[in-house]
This record gives sequence, C-alpha cells and structure tokens, in this order.
Amino acid sequence: MNDNTPILLTDGAMGTYYHKVCPAPLTYCEEEMLRDGSIIENIHREYINSGAKLIRTNTFNANTNTLECDFETVKKILTAAYETAKRVTENTDVLAACSIGPNAEDPDEYIKIADTFLSLGAETFMFETFDTLDNIMPAIEHIKKNSPSAQVFTGFALNVSGMTSAFISAQRLVRRCCQSSFIDAYGFNCGIGPKHMENIISRLEFPSCKPVFVLPNAGYPEMINGRIEYVMNPVYFADIVSGYPDCGISMIGGCCGTTPEHIKLLKENIDGKPVSAVQLDIRKNTECTCAVKNDFHKKIDGRDFLYAVELDPPFKTNVEKLLTGAAALKKAGVDIVTIADSPMGKPRVDSTIISAKIKRETGMEVLPHLCCRDRNAISLRSAILGAYVEDVRNFLVVTGDPVPGEDRGRVKGVFNMQSYSLMGMIGGMNSELFSQDPVYYGGAVNFNAKNKQAEYQRLLKKHEQGARFFLTQPVFTDDTIEFISSLPKQRDFKIFGGIMPLVNYKNAQFINNEMAGIDIPDRLISRFSPDMPREDAQAVGRDIALETARRIRPFVDGLYFIAPFNRYELIIDIINTLRQEENH
Repeated sequence: MNDNTPILLTDGAMGTYYHKVCPAPLTYCEEEMLRDGSIIENIHREYINSGAKLIRTNTFNANTNTLECDFETVKKILTAAYETAKRVTENTDVLAACSIGPNAEDPDEYIKIADTFLSLGAETFMFETFDTLDNIMPAIEHIKKNSPSAQVFTGFALNVSGMTSAFISAQRLVRRCCQSSFIDAYGFNCGIGPKHMENIISRLEFPSCKPVFVLPNAGYPEMINGRIEYVMNPVYFADIVSGYPDCGISMIGGCCGTTPEHIKLLKENIDGKPVSAVQLDIRKNTECTCAVKNDFHKKIDGRDFLYAVELDPPFKTNVEKLLTGAAALKKAGVDIVTIADSPMGKPRVDSTIISAKIKRETGMEVLPHLCCRDRNAISLRSAILGAYVEDVRNFLVVTGDPVPGEDRGRVKGVFNMQSYSLMGMIGGMNSELFSQDPVYYGGAVNFNAKNKQAEYQRLLKKHEQGARFFLTQPVFTDDTIEFISSLPKQRDFKIFGGIMPLVNYKNAQFINNEMAGIDIPDRLISRFSPDMPREDAQAVGRDIALETARRIRPFVDGLYFIAPFNRYELIIDIINTLRQEENH
C-alpha cells in the first residue's frame, strides 16, 4: 500500500449485523427506528469504536415499496435514523451519511426521501447498491441544487463480471460519475466478495478528480438453519480490502456480512492511520473527462510496428468462433481486430454491434468497418453514436462494395455518402459531441490500381478529412510493393500493408477473378495445384504471405492480415514467425 494514499474508513453492514445481534429482530432493521432505536445506536457506536470515520444511517430500505407502508411512516424512520446517527457522531470527526437504497418503485420517491433528509439539515448522502444512474440522477441533481454544499456519494452493485444487473459495465459507470458535476464521490458496494471486487477494480482506470469508495461483502452467503448467513472471515476480508488503495481507492469499508470486527482488523491493516472525513477533502469535485482507454490510438501516435487482423462477422447468430478468435489474437499480441461490414454486399451480423461485444467480452481493441452502401446519413450517424456509447472509438470508413448483381432487382444500394463525406461527418461529430474523447478513423486504399499515384492522391484527400491510418488492399504483385516502397517515409499517418493468405488453388483463383481490386500473379497461383492436400495448400499460402510480408514490412507502419475463413490460428502462426525473425 502507498503510505501517502489518504484513506477514509467507513462502517460495515447494518442489516446483516443487526440480525446477528438483535434478540428479536424485525424483518427490516429500518423498522427498529419506530421503537427506541437503541440497538441501532449501539451498532453505530461499535463501528465508530472500531475505527470507522463514516457511518451510514439505518435507512437503506426506508421506502414505501420495501416496507409496504405510507410515506409518512417512511418519514418517521428517516427522521429517527438520521437523528440517531447525528447523535453518535456529535463532536467527532465522523461523518453521518444518509443511506438511500435502490428499492423505491417511483423515482420521485428518491426526491421525497432526499427532501426529508435536507429538511433535517443533512449534508452527506450515499446512494447505495444501484445498477444504473438513470433513476436517481433527478434526486442527485435536486439535492445539489437545493443544497450546493451537500456531498453526494453514488455506489453500484456489481457481479463477478464487473457488470451491474442492468448490464452496465463498471468502467462506464466510472466515466459517467466523473463527468457529472453533481456527484462528489462514487464507487462500488455489495454484490460480490472482497477478492472478486479486487479483480474488477484492479482492471479499472480511475481518474484523480473524485474519491472512489469500495465496500465489498464479507463473502458469499450460505443458508444455515433456514437463515441466510455470511461466514465470518474478518482476517481474510481485512487482508484483501487493505490492498484496495493500491488500485486508487480512497474510501474502504464493508457491506453485507461485515461486522465491527471486520472494520477493526481493516483499520489495523492500514496501520491504524485512516484520515478523517475532513482531511480526505471529499468535497473536491472537479468535473472531468474520463476517456475510454484506446491503446490503438496511443500506438497510432507512437513508433511501434502494428498488427491488425480482419475477421468476418457470421451470417447467422453464433458468434463463439469470432469471440474465441478475437481473444486468441489479443493473447498473441495483435494490436487491433477489424470487423468487416457485410463484405461483397452479403448480410452479416452488424459490424459495430459485434465489435462492441468483442471489446466488452475479450478486451480486444476493435475497428469496425463503416460502409456507405447500406445506410443514409441519419443511420450512419446513429450507428456511430451507438458504437460510441458502447466504448468503440476506432472506425474504418469505406464506401463499400456494390450490391451483388443477382440482388439488384430487390435490393438497392444507398450510397447517400461516400467515404470522404462520411469522414467529414465523423470529424464534425468529434468537434460537436466527442471533443473530450474523440474517435479515430482511417480509410482503405488500393495500391493495386493501375493509376497508383491517383490512389495516393485519394489517400491524401482522406487524410485531409481527418483519417489517421490506411489499410491497403491485399498485396501480391511486384509493382504494388515497389510503389509502396517509393512513398514518402516522413508522414503523419500510418499505412498498414494488406496481407491475405491463400488457402488453396480454388481460393486463389476465386480471389483473383472475382474480388475487385486484387491481382494475384500467375507465378503465385501456379504454386498450388487443384488436387493438393489441405495441409500442403495452406503451407504454400502461409509461405506466400510470409514472403510478401517480409518484402513490404520495411516500407509500412504495420501489417493488416485478412484471416481466410476466420482461420485466426494461421495468422497467429505467421505473426509469430515474423516477430521471431525481427528478434534475430
């Protein structure tokens, strides 16, 4: 743990601990406030004596839906709970935070709950265990507008995959909270145990603009004698949670199943030096931009030699092979996976949607192709916005193949935009909507064309529209390699040389004769024979791809492999061979 990391220690669970120590517990501990509340007061004091510098009011379930009562009864509970918490923190440096849970059916009730606390003079609010911000943002804004000095903490419950029950990722919640000027601190509580929580937060990027709190459960509950109970594991809990500050966490404590003993040991593990709420300065609230991590962008701006691999989305709904391939390519060190947009005019799974799924489930950087053939300007803009919401930040802009001849009677190409104008539109969106976290886009270039200089001029026009990188059509011929070698070496954009491994004689003939923009010399096709065994043919294709890659590598900034029939293993083998050669 970094000795300079300021830490605020919170309390642990109220509900599960109440049911552990109360001789005759009520169904909901919040109802105890309609009695004398002495049991709740004692629990607060136990947590403070254990080292907690922030306690939460006994109001997590105080709403009409959970307690099945009218709001007047809820108000009595809120009032009694707040007064109890203030009483035990009076003349101390311990904060009393108003706990608000996620179970109100009517979003307006959150505002009524907040108003009740505000009328009592409350200054600190903790929204706990939510799965989305949508239902509570009106209440959060209401609090800050009526009491600008109030502090609002917002917490979310995650599953072991780092998602809420509303299928919102932890990283997206981090960004949304950082971008809101109404939220002073944010974090995660409940849902999972300490180790699973550690696995998630260690992968997240936390901007420094706001404090982050993390309050995991003691572990996972078990049914014992007909009751749900948490196994006592305070030593294990304290050992794991005391390491959270290394991940950038400022506030630590516990949720379901934790007790004053958990907090006491946690205090001891952080050297008994948790700072007070005042020292932590949790009023600091700088609205910030939390940009999506985009390793590809960093590499585009750097000097590394890059590897991109194209995979085709499926015609049907089974995407397991695609996800497996993307994960394997990531493990092999490939920099980005590109996803074609219904190539050759044959409908496949949408490139932006499947790209978002690949990134979410494998962590691989993705480059969906945006094709002008099938969508007008409205639809293209909508696709970009949707992909942006799903954290996709890179696009390959292409005009697109025409609709196949056999379909032209019933299918019409749109071509409302061409690649130039679409690039201009994306550039405008960067200025208008994405200025704090822009998208990066590139284009295609065909140096196999007869007039290669004209193709290069088209590339420069696309660069003027903001394109940062270019992927060439698959290269096979000597004259194309020679032309690429003649291009200016000093340039402020990247060129990826296209490599398409051939897999057999029939495949080579088809690509040469039926795929526009690709020319395969007879000397290469003749290295195959129609009756060649599959393994032998693939070996020939591999050798041709390696030979081409070696020849073109000195003149490009990266290689762009088109995986034949999504045979990602073949691409990994070729890339590994090239890297071994680089190191010798």
